[in-house]
Amino acid sequence: MNTRRKRLEDAAAVLYQQGVRLPIANAEDERTLHENMRRIADAGVRKSELLADPDVPLTEAYRDELDEIGRSFKHRLQQLAGDDYDEVADAYVRGERDDWVGALAVYYLECYYRLQERYTVDEEIFFLAILRYPNCFTVNLSFAVGEITSDAVRYESPHHDDTDLSDRHRERYHAECQYSQREAAAYIRENVGCIRDAFPDPDTTPIEDRRYGGFVHITGRRGPVFSEYLGPLTPDPNRFDDTVTTPCLVSDGPDVRTAKREFLVEPTFVA
Repeated sequence: MNTRRKRLEDAAAVLYQQGVRLPIANAEDERTLHENMRRIADAGVRKSELLADPDVPLTEAYRDELDEIGRSFKHRLQQLAGDDYDEVADAYVRGERDDWVGALAVYYLECYYRLQERYTVDEEIFFLAILRYPNCFTVNLSFAVGEITSDAVRYESPHHDDTDLSDRHRERYHAECQYSQREAAAYIRENVGCIRDAFPDPDTTPIEDRRYGGFVHITGRRGPVFSEYLGPLTPDPNRFDDTVTTPCLVSDGPDVRTAKREFLVEPTFVA
């Protein structure tokens, strides 16, 4: 691990158990939020289609989804700190700046790096919760070592299994993996609607029907076995009694902490 990467991880420890709160100040913010959530939902549909295709390896489906999330983070970094977001994050880590732009640059950049490594890191869980409130929304990302509860769907990848099998057993194992991937595809296809429901089109949905909403998405891998949970998450309506005009860091909040207790088994959070 290079020195710069280590500095960013040290800084991420300071941001442990925090999320980002972003304002929804006008119709443009509403539209942008809806479109971003629609892209996440569309990526889920695309992942389900790739998982169900026997000619597409699971690795491609997984990378496609992570690439989409990674592009979103990189776009957010560029919006926040410009093309020099690396330098902004480094300056914050070195103590040369102490502002919300620097703090968020470190937060997003650490998440971006971890997402880039996500496919190759075994036994690490990626936890994402996005919650909508009347005048803001929060994005909470965590990385943990542990397991996801039985609420998750599980599917296997023969590309991640190094067991020495005979030809006959290998053929059967591949068939079982493909079946589990089709089951996972059906699960994702059935549950991805919770994202659209939580962030409906502001042009066709009354404001009273879109004041609160949210979802949680958890993925993990242990050897050849992948686990995934996707479902709605209800925000605490009493959490915020103020407004914000710029993005800021906040604690992960009671709703997110409850979800972590409900869906993770003895997790050790690493970021």
